[in-house]
Amino acid sequence: MKLTDFSELYLPQINSFLKEQLECTINDHKFSEIMSYSVLAGGKRLRPLLFLATLEILSHPISEKEIKIACGIELIHTYSLIHDDLPAMDNDDYRRGKLTSHKKWGEAEAILAGDALLPLGIQWIAEASNSYELIKVITRAIGPNGMASGQYMDIDSTNNLSYKRNETFIDKMEFLKTGCLIVASVQMAAEYANSNDKVQMNLLHFAEAFGRAYQIYDDIVDIMQTSVQAGKKTHKDADNGKNNTLTMLGLEKSQAELSDLIARGKVAIKDMDNQLLSDFFDLYRKAL
Repeated sequence: MKLTDFSELYLPQINSFLKEQLECTINDHKFSEIMSYSVLAGGKRLRPLLFLATLEILSHPISEKEIKIACGIELIHTYSLIHDDLPAMDNDDYRRGKLTSHKKWGEAEAILAGDALLPLGIQWIAEASNSYELIKVITRAIGPNGMASGQYMDIDSTNNLSYKRNETFIDKMEFLKTGCLIVASVQMAAEYANSNDKVQMNLLHFAEAFGRAYQIYDDIVDIMQTSVQAGKKTHKDADNGKNNTLTMLGLEKSQAELSDLIARGKVAIKDMDNQLLSDFFDLYRKAL
């Protein structure tokens, strides 16, 4: 199955589940509205689709339980975006083409919305999977040695010239803050489907390459697209003193690095029925 067909099949199910469950499971209507605002603002639903696509290539059935796990991942991702946009972090005004949560509702409300989405996402994954292993994968990915650590490294290195050319630091930082949750989305599916060790290793290598590539792609988009095209403020990383692959290598070398990661990711799954997962790399075309 091609990704376009797969997305047409499952994106409506993901969006419908998110909307219905956020409306019916949160007792306070206004708080539900605030939480739903950022979740339903749009987005590619990349991480839940990666989870479901991995199940698809592993021939695992996809029912409402699997949709719920996928949506749990999306809640966790949205929590990270809400907090990342806060004045104390990246201080962004727009996300997914709309006002960020703190600009729409207030800073305290945005913090609490993120605080609520995180455990709710973990709850959905636990309820639908009944799997300690899946909870272990997702919490490690977003915790002090995963996404949170990467975001801390990002803040700590901003306007710090000592990190400007530190390739090892930047590679680790960008993988942790962006790649970890992407890798977890694939790992959770491989674990959930009880795939063998060789398949899990191939999928891990694919996810690591795809996840590392995503941050480079996102940084390139920052200088290639307008704010309207990207749905958020662009052309800001260099001005804000961000140290990343693009500010370290420049556009041409960053594009070469992105191309290399795409090639490595495709090689990792070359022995699998990999059309569906390979199609995810098409996302990066606009940055090359």
